[in-house]
Amino acid sequence: METPEVHIDVSGDMETPKQDNKTGFNLSSFSNFSTRIPSLWELLRLSRQNIRPWAEFLQTSNFKTVANVSRLTNRIIRNLAYFQSNYLFVFLGLIVYCLLTSPLILIVLGAVFYACYKIKQNSTPVAFFSKQLNTNQQCIAVNVASVPLLYLAGAGAVMFWVLGASFFVISLHAAFYNIDAIVTEDMETFLTETV
Repeated sequence: METPEVHIDVSGDMETPKQDNKTGFNLSSFSNFSTRIPSLWELLRLSRQNIRPWAEFLQTSNFKTVANVSRLTNRIIRNLAYFQSNYLFVFLGLIVYCLLTSPLILIVLGAVFYACYKIKQNSTPVAFFSKQLNTNQQCIAVNVASVPLLYLAGAGAVMFWVLGASFFVISLHAAFYNIDAIVTEDMETFLTETV
């Protein structure tokens, strides 16, 4: 008994599927990485737009203790989300305070800014070990050379003081400020959805 022969038509054009480059390293997306990072001034401008009123932030009648730990963590998270721009300006204010009370650090930073300003103003390349350094590379070299001077002026201690004081002040405010007095959870979800 002979089985009938089956013929299948496999002619035609075949298109290969396009590969997804999201999993691999894409050099073109890496080169555009700097365009996606906002500048310091842009970040401050955006934070300034989202700042809550300082009278509301400092209203002493809203400072209350909390009954249990689960409510405390919920309160801290909600306060950090609601007052994040205010907390950023508290951190920047502590930095300014430390810089104004540390004259040696101000002198070193002033010298670095003045040297970079003069380098940019002259805009002449400098030969260093038979290599030409452009103005950006010269400014980087000045900044790297200033690190030991900043260390001797006490910038490390100031940095840790600012971080510690910011953490203490922000966590104290976030733990004791009763956000339920000004924002209900329904209003808070509405605010996060509209942004």
